Amino acid sequence: MKCVIQRVKDASVTVDEKIVGQIDHGLLVYFGVAKGDKAEYVDYVVNKISKLRMFRDENDKMNLSAFDVNAKILVVSQFTLYANLRKGNRPSYDNAEKPELAKKLYEDAVQKFKDLGFETQTGVFGAHMDVRYLNDGPVTMILEKID
Repeated sequence: MKCVIQRVKDASVTVDEKIVGQIDHGLLVYFGVAKGDKAEYVDYVVNKISKLRMFRDENDKMNLSAFDVNAKILVVSQFTLYANLRKGNRPSYDNAEKPELAKKLYEDAVQKFKDLGFETQTGVFGAHMDVRYLNDGPVTMILEKID
């Protein structure tokens, strides 16, 4: 499981020219699922993201978590995080999980963010999405859970 996490001032996802998810002040999380990822990885990833100290305190230090600042979260599925670029010029996505299995883990992650009390928005799994955001910092981190 791999996530690209961006601290944003605002972010939105549009499908067919309609905004389907939108936040201000929070985290944009691109969420990728690899073949063989387990359900318990979702707990690890969601808890880690929730507690990452990515927000600035009164001394301009990144000491505050999403919990601390009541951040909103926009979760966008992204199988391309598992693109293999080693051979040739066309990416291979053999390492990405099958859509039906990946969708379940993605939806579980979204629900876990909601269960933790975060206002959580999403894109549309499997759709062509336009993602707009204003990265704050810029602050971008990559989290990967593997055995």
